[in-house]
Amino acid sequence: MSSRADLHVHTTASDGQFTPEEVVAMARAIGLRAIAITDHDSTLGIAPAQRAAQGSSLEVVPGVEISAESTTGEVHILGYFVEPEANGLEARLRRMREARLERARRMVAKLAALGMPLDWTRVRALAAGESVGRPHVARAMVERGYVSSAEEAFALYLGLGRPAYVPRLKVAPAEAIAWIRAARGVPVLAHPLQVADLVPNLKRAGLEGLEATYTGYSAEEVRYLTDLAGRYGLVATGGSDFHGADIVCGELGAASVPYTTVEDLRARRPHDGQAP
Repeated sequence: MSSRADLHVHTTASDGQFTPEEVVAMARAIGLRAIAITDHDSTLGIAPAQRAAQGSSLEVVPGVEISAESTTGEVHILGYFVEPEANGLEARLRRMREARLERARRMVAKLAALGMPLDWTRVRALAAGESVGRPHVARAMVERGYVSSAEEAFALYLGLGRPAYVPRLKVAPAEAIAWIRAARGVPVLAHPLQVADLVPNLKRAGLEGLEATYTGYSAEEVRYLTDLAGRYGLVATGGSDFHGADIVCGELGAASVPYTTVEDLRARRPHDGQAP
């Protein structure tokens, strides 16, 4: 068993391809010491993954990835060691998932108007969970032969500014950080290379970490982000952003960090009575 951890992993509880139980089996098979289940706007994959890992040497860190929006675009905030029911976190996330569902319906309607009708039932089936997202719409487009890949679907139709794009429910990054801290979690800025200028303000809002190691980042970029984390007293974390074989992100464990990073994050958890 290695001493590595992949701290950015998605399951069918949001837009991942594999169930929490399947992800745990895959992580064990490649010898990871820990994974963090960080589904988009959902904590529903945590408990099944933790049950699947019971009795093994794999640690499942309870997490979430909250989709936020700044004046310059999308910002994703990871939360580690969250307690889903603490201070209404899961209730807030449920409202966000409901908004995602309506967003997906509107994208499907736009695609139909463009001459690319999709079966909504099939889109929901591809989601296999409560949270329907653009990757599910993209996979349905691939199945119908409208595009050759999910990447092409995003580039031509579903990405920001493309003809089938629909804006998401807007939550400010500082608000997402507050939700995570109120749920006794540790907030970390996900894939931060393009939004690194936000770090000073997010640090003041309660940010505790920076995802320095990430799929596709060069060694030079990892060094830059690691140095940035050190400059602001943040934990340098990392993960693959694993979604599955059919979704353009990293392979499970391909971007990982030492297990000591898990301990560093655990030490940053807000104490009872500490202001969020």
